[in-house]
Amino acid sequence: MILLLAVSLLWAFSFGLVKGLSGLDPAAVAVVRLAISLAVFAPLLRPAALGRAAALRLGLVGAVQFGAMYILYLRSYAHLHAFEVALFTITTPVFVALADALVERRFAPRFIAAAALSVAGAAVVVWRSIGDTGVLGGFILVQLSNLCFAAGQVAWRRTRAGIPAAVSDASLFAAPLTGALALTLAVSLLSTDWRVFSPTPSQWASIAYLGAGASGLGFFLWNVGSTRVNAGTLAAFNNAKIPLGIACSILVFGEHADLGRLLAGAAIMACGVWVAGPPGPVS
Repeated sequence: MILLLAVSLLWAFSFGLVKGLSGLDPAAVAVVRLAISLAVFAPLLRPAALGRAAALRLGLVGAVQFGAMYILYLRSYAHLHAFEVALFTITTPVFVALADALVERRFAPRFIAAAALSVAGAAVVVWRSIGDTGVLGGFILVQLSNLCFAAGQVAWRRTRAGIPAAVSDASLFAAPLTGALALTLAVSLLSTDWRVFSPTPSQWASIAYLGAGASGLGFFLWNVGSTRVNAGTLAAFNNAKIPLGIACSILVFGEHADLGRLLAGAAIMACGVWVAGPPGPVS
């Protein structure tokens, strides 16, 4: 639990920093960020101990949890404020519960109600821009990103359970990061003009922090922590970063928000998370 709390604090500054990268191609940012993360863990990889089949499974998990998630998540910043992105990640526990329920084949109608409340809460926050298709598109991108991150968490817990405990988490974490980097690189080859990718020194500093800290250390500690708590606690901690991220975006990075509408929308979305309920134990 301490690991999950530490990561929540680490991620609190990420939303504002990522917003500062909005002028850069999202796919390129994802590639560089994940390449830095992989460089941190690649020296620790032990392929012989992990095995080809397990490495492939972890690579696929990483491609979804980190790769697809980043492609969608980073693109949302072109349409939303950083505090809005932070708030809209509140639905991740709903997707954790939904992914677990689908795997266990115990889908419940409450997930539909939870989704409706989440959308209603988001509408309250961005009411003045509700007719803006860009804002709507940004919200949808964040939700797809949440779905990828949630599905990856459930898949990681199940995949890690099948790997001998003697194989340390640090020695296998390069495998999912490799899968994530491969996916984002493939996307960037189709969408990025690398000749015009020229971050400023401050943007390079942000990318370095996000790659080594938020993505590298953060994702590693998060996935390790996720195997040490029950699924309900994991779902709850998915939202611990939200008030911290919103506070940093407004107080540190100077974004302006209608606090009354922000709190009202957050309350409605939190009700959606409560309606979804915690997922069951992951076997």
